Amino acid sequence: MAENTQSVLERTAADQWKVLPSGLTVLVRPMPGYSGTHVIYATRFGSIDRDFRLGEREVHLPAGVAHFLEHKMFEDEDGDAFAKFAKTGANANAFTAFDRTCYLFTATEQLDESLDVLLGMVGHPYFTEQTIAKEQGIIGQEIKMYDDSPDWRLITGLCECLYHSHPIRSDIAGTVESIAEITPEMLYDCCKAFYAPGNMVLAAAGNTSMEQILAACARHGLMDERPAEKVERLLRPEPMTLAAAEKTIAMPIAKSCFGLGFKEEPLPFGDLRSEMLYELILCCICGGMSPLYRRLYDEGLTNPGFGGEVLRVDGCCCILFTGESDRPDTVRQLLLDEIERVRKEGVDREIFTLCKNEKYGQLIENLENVEDSASQMADFALAGQTVAQQITMLAGLTAEDADAALQHILRPERMAVMYIEPDGTAVEDEEEEETEE
Repeated sequence: MAENTQSVLERTAADQWKVLPSGLTVLVRPMPGYSGTHVIYATRFGSIDRDFRLGEREVHLPAGVAHFLEHKMFEDEDGDAFAKFAKTGANANAFTAFDRTCYLFTATEQLDESLDVLLGMVGHPYFTEQTIAKEQGIIGQEIKMYDDSPDWRLITGLCECLYHSHPIRSDIAGTVESIAEITPEMLYDCCKAFYAPGNMVLAAAGNTSMEQILAACARHGLMDERPAEKVERLLRPEPMTLAAAEKTIAMPIAKSCFGLGFKEEPLPFGDLRSEMLYELILCCICGGMSPLYRRLYDEGLTNPGFGGEVLRVDGCCCILFTGESDRPDTVRQLLLDEIERVRKEGVDREIFTLCKNEKYGQLIENLENVEDSASQMADFALAGQTVAQQITMLAGLTAEDADAALQHILRPERMAVMYIEPDGTAVEDEEEEETEE
């Protein structure tokens, strides 16, 4: 009997998965015929992890520590890791999110040497008062760059409106004042608590094998058992009420930006089913195939980038809609009206199927690219799942599931609004340029 489509998809998406004696989760997708390999070393430690108990001691961090630590991991007593990656020919980078920090590189040659640089720099942190002081000035400039981004200010502003005390209110990079409080002791505490192998994932895709990755792990002691530190994340109780219903700021932009945020019940760890279901609902309401999106676009009410996204981390789940518009209140009302219409009538079955197929396509398409494949494996592994499990879960979602979920989310009484208005300087600059011409 021929395999059904679902079985073929699951087999295609299968990756090699192994948990080492140290606790590290290793995932590998060998991709014969590809010249490059992409590797990601990720930890479940992000900007929201600011309060935790390490053993019998409580640790409380200022905003921005996870991002600061990401920068400092590239520096040790032997010099800068970027310079070492340059010698191997690898292209390296890193990023910090609300709930994770990821270190990565892409290499076409000297893969073993690049793996040694990656595992060595993350496994042997080195901090001093002097190196921290130097980095504070560098990151201070990065913080100012984020302050000039209207897209990022929208997300931060919405989170400030939606949440009373959850650390998602704070910018991932922190503030100039908060990073000034960082000490070597804080960074070492974070490494001990969250950079333990049992809290990390190593994912590789491309011209490699599980044997090659495991050999690198063995060279760095990751095949040996390690005693696990007792770590407990501490989160303050967060009510379902809003901290603020509305917020407006002015920035040097040419067109007004706006955001609508809906505060939802937090999802349990690993509940990617609800997250995927929410994304499908958003696709049906305001995705590119929806009647609302077509109307907003045709009437020039929003820019093409208007859309919704689900933001969920430990203790927090919200749904955000953002875009540019000269008539944000009109867009807001049209969106609310559409949500209520779909709530009463149910999602359009044809659009739901198209959105679901689009999600299938995204999952499978990522398997054809070494960077996307490794990233996808790491993202799901941090939630304790595989790509194949995601495909199986997606196959089981129905329009009826979406109808049921929509009865409990996107409630107007839990909605906050964020506006960014032009302060006039951007328009003035354009007028000055025209005059000079």
